[in-house]
Amino acid sequence: MSKEKYPVTPAIRFLREHHIAYEPHVFAYEEHGGTAQTAAELGLNEHQVIKTIVLANEAKHGLIVLMHGDREISTRNLARQLGMKHIEPATAAQASKWTGYLFGGTSPFGTKTALPVYVEESIYALERLCINGGKRGFQVIIRPQDLAVLNPQTVNVSVE
Repeated sequence: MSKEKYPVTPAIRFLREHHIAYEPHVFAYEEHGGTAQTAAELGLNEHQVIKTIVLANEAKHGLIVLMHGDREISTRNLARQLGMKHIEPATAAQASKWTGYLFGGTSPFGTKTALPVYVEESIYALERLCINGGKRGFQVIIRPQDLAVLNPQTVNVSVE
C-alpha cells in the first residue's frame, strides 16, 4: 500500500470518522500569507477559503468562528448576537491549548477541546469551501453542508 501524500492530522481522522468526503491540498506555507496566499496557491477565490478563528469571551472561554477569507469578524456584533459582553481574539498560546493546532494550521475539526462553533451564514451559499486540514500549508475542500457535523450556530458578523 502506498503512503499517503498528505498529513493525517486529527482533523483528517475526524473527517474520516464522520464519513465526510474531502479533497486534500498541500502547498508551501508562507508566514503571514493568510487566505490570499492559500487562494492563489490553490487557484481559488479568497471568498471560498474559510478562516478558523479562535476567540475568547469575557469568561475566558473559547469559541470558534468560521469566516470567509476576504472578510473580517465584528467581535462587537458577535458578542451582541451571543448575548455576551465582550469577545476578543484568543492568544496564540490559548488557541493552541484549546485546539491542539499551531497558529496558521487551525482546523475546526478534531480539536483537543470541544469548542462551540459559529459559522458566517453566507458560507452556506458556497458550492464548496476550502478550510484548514490541521497543519500549516494543508487545506481540505469540502461541501458547506458538511460543517453540520460541528453542530454550529449560524451568525451574521462579517465586515468587508
